[in-house]
Amino acid sequence: MGGPVRWFIHNPIAANLLMLFLLVGGVLGVPALEKQFFPTFELNRVSIALTYPGAGPGEVEEQICVRIEEAIHDLSGIKEIRSTAREGIGTVVVEAEAGYDMQRLTAEIKTRVDAINTFPVEAERPIVTELAFRHYMAAVSLAGDLGERDLKRLGEQLRDDLAAQPNVSVVELESPRPYEVSVEVSEYTLRRYGLT
Repeated sequence: MGGPVRWFIHNPIAANLLMLFLLVGGVLGVPALEKQFFPTFELNRVSIALTYPGAGPGEVEEQICVRIEEAIHDLSGIKEIRSTAREGIGTVVVEAEAGYDMQRLTAEIKTRVDAINTFPVEAERPIVTELAFRHYMAAVSLAGDLGERDLKRLGEQLRDDLAAQPNVSVVELESPRPYEVSVEVSEYTLRRYGLT
């Protein structure tokens, strides 16, 4: 055993003084540390989603995703482009380079995507959104001996009450089904008008 370890063994006062300096330095340095309860998190991503009802994933890839990629691939500030083609919907996620102005990139992407006039006629309008990170605080599930419509109404009321709180910025309903209108015509009436 040699070097500094041997020296500290033979000079315990110096070892204790070094430990004391380290502890005092640590205690004095704590206030200068940057502390956050929820650290800031930047996504730097833009999402382009386009619904194409009735189309399979292959058709969505060809008719939607590839055309969007070709339209935006040469924009400055783009780090990576990822596409997902599913039944009836195509999604393209663009990741920006660090420090690039996201509002500018989102506007440029929207301009380019809106200029595409070769989308299928059945496809809906593309939705371009800048993805933002939100702190997820809580999830509330509703269940009970109520009908689906009443549960949905109760969920909407709960959402509105929570959103009215001063420290709550966003409240979303996760998976309610949209309202449906069902029209049933009697068989006799259909026959009367010669319909099957």
